[in-house]
Amino acid sequence: MQLPGIGPTTASALVASLGGGHDFKSGRQLAAWAGLVPGQYSSGGKARLGRITKAGDAYLRSLLVMGARSVLAGLGDKQDRFSRWARNLVERRGYWKAAVAIAAKNLRLAWAVLHYGGDFRRIEETA
Repeated sequence: MQLPGIGPTTASALVASLGGGHDFKSGRQLAAWAGLVPGQYSSGGKARLGRITKAGDAYLRSLLVMGARSVLAGLGDKQDRFSRWARNLVERRGYWKAAVAIAAKNLRLAWAVLHYGGDFRRIEETA
């Protein structure tokens, strides 16, 4: 099974940029490298999170966001856990923030698949 929002073009760009994903300790570190995490501005004990940092490969980041937009467009009335999470995120934060969050989630999942090997398996709810 393939990751939602990651097609052949994005997958080849990921492999070309990351190889096996062993240069990063975690998916979070990869998301920070790709610029899909909020910037942090701290002063006087207050930590403020800002916009995404836009560090790293702009082409890869744009492919991931486009894939996330296709995921949002295909939500429809699906009731699986991921679709409910994405729909709730759009309602709470707005379309573009949800698209970036889904792109970051997909990148972390892609790192896990590359790093540990094997196929992506979505855990479906049984209840």
